[in-house]
Amino acid sequence: MSLKHARMFADGGARGNPGPAASGAVLFELEDDKIGKKIAEVSEYLGRATNNQAEYNAIVIGIKKAKELGIQILDVRLDSELAVKQLNGEYKVRNEELAKKFLEIYNLRQSFREIRFSHVRREYNKVADALVNKAIDQALGL
Repeated sequence: MSLKHARMFADGGARGNPGPAASGAVLFELEDDKIGKKIAEVSEYLGRATNNQAEYNAIVIGIKKAKELGIQILDVRLDSELAVKQLNGEYKVRNEELAKKFLEIYNLRQSFREIRFSHVRREYNKVADALVNKAIDQALGL
């Protein structure tokens, strides 16, 4: 039986911190650790939020989309080192708002056979970053 395997790039951003913020995630097929075709993208304008809140929301909306698509193994790439270290249990989540999202992600993780969180440099996360900027621009009428 073959498992549906995907790589997700997620990003969140705020213009000002806090400020107008959005989240975005893009899912690609993954076969033998090689990225295949894009299978989904999601984005969401959040209104006023912090960068970290937008990052965590991006992870939530991306994981929900992967779950909806029946993905069983998910490789998540983020340019937020803080979020990666928190999700991998290296750092504690001290912010109350982020703790709520952390718990939501923890619960969503149970739907997958395997889920991994890895840090990537910003230049490797351009597809998700573009969704964030597009959502903010549209909401602000730019």
